[in-house]
Amino acid sequence: MMMEDSAFLHPGQAVAAAGIHEGMQVADFGAGAGFFTRAAARAVGDTGVVWAVDLNRDLLPRIKNLAAGEGLNTVEVIHGDIEAVGGSNLPADTFDFVLITNVLFGLENRGECVAEARRVLKKSGRALVIDWAGSFGGLGPHPDHVISLEKAQNLFEKHGFGILSHIDAGAYHWGFVARKKASEGPL
Repeated sequence: MMMEDSAFLHPGQAVAAAGIHEGMQVADFGAGAGFFTRAAARAVGDTGVVWAVDLNRDLLPRIKNLAAGEGLNTVEVIHGDIEAVGGSNLPADTFDFVLITNVLFGLENRGECVAEARRVLKKSGRALVIDWAGSFGGLGPHPDHVISLEKAQNLFEKHGFGILSHIDAGAYHWGFVARKKASEGPL
């Protein structure tokens, strides 16, 4: 069974729940196998673009080829380090949405990742954040690596985001949408 077809985690539903739509500019931080990249590309259509960013160079051509095979010609790939401000190699103040899905648990520099997301987002840009709710007997990450919903939300708030909404991310994950705040003041 493909991950996208299971109740485990459904990228298409998560992308829709977050409000990603036609024409948007989206960055997928730590794109991995590209499940969320492709779901976002379907949502943004021919007038948007999705940049898949990953540190593993070997994954990038695979993402591009899978997307092209599905007729998703608005997917671009870029090698980058999402754990360093400026490391994604994406321009500042450009994106409507940043996807940070199933990545936080594996990062050593979570704060840097959130700061980099803030850097690349337009004013009032948003982030879709999804991660493991637990280890689930080894199905998910090591228990020491799991980040709770509360800690993740606090991390985003500390780095200049406001939490907009929670999304249903399945039985094994939590999810929320955060919006980049102006330098001062409320959302």
